[in-house]
Amino acid sequence: QVQLVESGGGLVQPGGSLRLSCAASGSIFSINDMGWYRQAPEKQRELVATISSGDSTNYKDSVKGRFTISRDNAKNTVYLQMNSLKPEDTAVYYCNAHIRRKLYLAASEYWGQGTQVTVSS
Repeated sequence: QVQLVESGGGLVQPGGSLRLSCAASGSIFSINDMGWYRQAPEKQRELVATISSGDSTNYKDSVKGRFTISRDNAKNTVYLQMNSLKPEDTAVYYCNAHIRRKLYLAASEYWGQGTQVTVSS
């Protein structure tokens, strides 16, 4: 009854910008931490940024100063603004959220379907 839907990926030149969005829907009681991960071809999935329910944030060192994570609780949506993109940012980006469902006591982890970001000339 819960799903995360991502959008905003695409092809961009080095130095360009993209904004990713991820909206949660379904039988949601509350959403705790949300975040973005990425996975490049033949590499492990890695954490990019997280944001808590109180809006505290953490970033992978290589994206600090370039990426900004934010959330709109009224829309159950998390965003990732990506500026000064580099070829090494190329990956499939996945949103992640810890969500407590209605009628359930414990929170569970959910993943979006992934959106491709390609940075190339």
